[in-house]
Amino acid sequence: MQLWVGLGNPGPQYAMNRHNVGFMALDVIADMHGFGAVQKKFQGWVQEGRLGTEKVILLKPATYMNESGRSVGEAMRFYKMDLSALTVFHDELDLAPFKVKVKTGGGTAGHNGLRSIDQHLGADFRRVRIGIGHPGHKDRVTGYVLGNYAKSEEDDLATMLGAISAEADWLAKGDDVRFMSDVALRQQD
Repeated sequence: MQLWVGLGNPGPQYAMNRHNVGFMALDVIADMHGFGAVQKKFQGWVQEGRLGTEKVILLKPATYMNESGRSVGEAMRFYKMDLSALTVFHDELDLAPFKVKVKTGGGTAGHNGLRSIDQHLGADFRRVRIGIGHPGHKDRVTGYVLGNYAKSEEDDLATMLGAISAEADWLAKGDDVRFMSDVALRQQD
């Protein structure tokens, strides 16, 4: 069993924020792969389903970004999982917009959601880094990540989210390289 966490902030006012792209990715995966109904658990929203032969639990913490670790920690303890079962989908300033990279472990790069999970559980979990690009100056970061995707970006966003979902089986199987490669190929079409 695996726990996939999408990072974001709860509430309709945040729905299209760049910071909520982790929530968006999980929503598309749940939709495309016929996951079960949303349940309120672990201070968040949970959906269960299968990707290939793997049982996957999707979790969107309702704690706001900087307290995500509370929700994730509660779910991990309930299911008696170790960090190897955890995958976190999050926005990444240091990647070009719509680029998708996977890595295990590492720093938080100032990301409050990652910092919270790291504080609660440690750093050795898999991350699906979803590029949002950098606004150019650190003083503009907060407004940028909490800003909505522009109308002109919506097609690229939909293509990327569709590619992540379509190739999610590879991620569930642990083939991160094939996942990244196939997502990139789908985005070129």
